[in-house]
Amino acid sequence: MMRPFRFADLGAVGALAALIAVPFPGIALAQTASAQPAPAQPAPQAEPAAPAQPAPKLETFGRWSTLVDEVDTGEDLRKTCAASTAFIGAGGVPGTLTLVITNGDALPPDAYPSVTIAVDNKDLPAGKSVAATFGDDKGRVAAKLHSDGAVNGRLSWTVDNQAKTSLALLRAMRRASVLDVSFGDAPVGSISMDGFTKAYRSLGTSCGFPTADVAP
Repeated sequence: MMRPFRFADLGAVGALAALIAVPFPGIALAQTASAQPAPAQPAPQAEPAAPAQPAPKLETFGRWSTLVDEVDTGEDLRKTCAASTAFIGAGGVPGTLTLVITNGDALPPDAYPSVTIAVDNKDLPAGKSVAATFGDDKGRVAAKLHSDGAVNGRLSWTVDNQAKTSLALLRAMRRASVLDVSFGDAPVGSISMDGFTKAYRSLGTSCGFPTADVAP
């Protein structure tokens, strides 16, 4: 089985930085007529340590992996929730299909996770309005994509995130056992949906949005 894509490959971070000031109290003797010692200088206060960020949480559901990355901004807890699967595309080239959403985005049902395909196939059409179809023998969803350039050395395309289209696409992903993807007349690949339903529900639990309209 192919190793699923890990969102950490995109640079998920969780570094702890703490600044510690070392006090250096000194007692100076004032040269005065009374020869009284000057008051001790107050020790500088240590800078508060930055809050430790938890390590990204990774889980696997069938052929899908999820990642939840939390960053405490000091004002709120920002979460990035992603689900991804790896596949071998047309011509034997590797690729990934990835969903990403944050709890700072508009959430379902107003907007849905972004859907991105990255694949090592430079022959696929690129541009700002690439026609694509997703589905199986039970039905297909048409969508427009825009190419994003290279991600981890692979060309990538993101589905234009219109709520109606995204919902239809996510429902097709939940229904299909294998999702066939093509850009125009060019086949991209057939992607396993094993574990997608559980992965999507996990994103909803982690980032706080309802999933019943996609994965009841």
